[in-house]
Amino acid sequence: MTLSASTLPGGMSAEEFLRDYWQKKPLLIRQAFPGFESPLSADELAGLSLEEEVESRIVLEHGATPWELRRGPFTEDSYRDLPARDWTLLVQAVDQFVPEVAELLDQFRFLPSWRIDDLMISFAAPGGSVGPHFDNYDVFLLQTHGHRRWKVGQMCDSDSPLLEHPDLRILSDFQQQQEWVLEPGDMLYLPPRLAHYGIAEDECMTWSVGFRAPSHAEVLTHFTDFLAQYLSDEQRYGDADLSLPADPAQIDEQTVERLQQLVLGLVQDREALGTWFGRFMTEPRYPELVQTQELDPGLLHELLASGYGLVRNPSARLAWRQERQDYLMLFASGEHCILPLHLRPLVQLICNGRYLGAEQLAPWSDDAEAMELLQQLLGKGDLLPEQDSENEDDDD
Repeated sequence: MTLSASTLPGGMSAEEFLRDYWQKKPLLIRQAFPGFESPLSADELAGLSLEEEVESRIVLEHGATPWELRRGPFTEDSYRDLPARDWTLLVQAVDQFVPEVAELLDQFRFLPSWRIDDLMISFAAPGGSVGPHFDNYDVFLLQTHGHRRWKVGQMCDSDSPLLEHPDLRILSDFQQQQEWVLEPGDMLYLPPRLAHYGIAEDECMTWSVGFRAPSHAEVLTHFTDFLAQYLSDEQRYGDADLSLPADPAQIDEQTVERLQQLVLGLVQDREALGTWFGRFMTEPRYPELVQTQELDPGLLHELLASGYGLVRNPSARLAWRQERQDYLMLFASGEHCILPLHLRPLVQLICNGRYLGAEQLAPWSDDAEAMELLQQLLGKGDLLPEQDSENEDDDD
């Protein structure tokens, strides 16, 4: 079973991209998606921004204040009051609400799926922009309607000067180095911290695939919090064989050495680090959309016997890991379980597919451990019965 993609949209080899561009320099791919037709119109995107559970923003360059930020959910009146130009609507995680949009993420299988954060879609009136800025993560920008002019500038960091703004991180010093106009089907890759400035030439829509990149501070604080759950109160700093101090008030080098070895001994636990990382990177963006549910114990067998499969909850995140030769770990929406190695093909199927058909799961129907795993994922809300997802579609 081939799981990774060997080429990027547009034809470049994945090896060349990862070697020469990923996290290094921008790449413009003309007609990465030739003839691309968006499954979502501008009106439908605006409709999503009216929903309470959808995260959305509008940025007006010349609003009540310069670069005014308005947060959703919006109303239909919100759009009637907008000017004819110089504003942008941004809707986060559209892939979690529109299955046809989520399908685009399959084109990025040359990268770890657990690195993908979400697919944001922006609609801009002519002149619309969010200002010159930089992101601390990689992003692919796919033009799906109209034309947007992208200006690329310098590499930035936390010391780069910003405009005084309560909500937006807009660069006060943008040093343009390159410029392109993207038309439908074109895609631009930008590495982290590269300044960029997109301006709509006409009414346009842009899809942005962003990636998760935990900061060093997040890694340190979240991992140590995870470790602390498993440390007893008796595990404390100790200094057996203490030497007579020259000055009792001095914290000497031997003390700092003991502390350093204490900390290193904790963080060098690779298994704990891998377990924490899998849980952390699969935490859902919107946990409220992954709800536990009480199920009839016989539901799974009834579904499969009736020819129905299972659908991954669009808000669930899944990944797996194997370090030892006697078991593997499945990470699902911030939790993990330990599984026998013979379930690896099933785990890969679960992690890599949005739909698990009855015929795909049939070989596992007599495996008690496999059925228990699927039942647990159904109960946690990471997987949904196909019938339920069909009913939800009918209700929309």
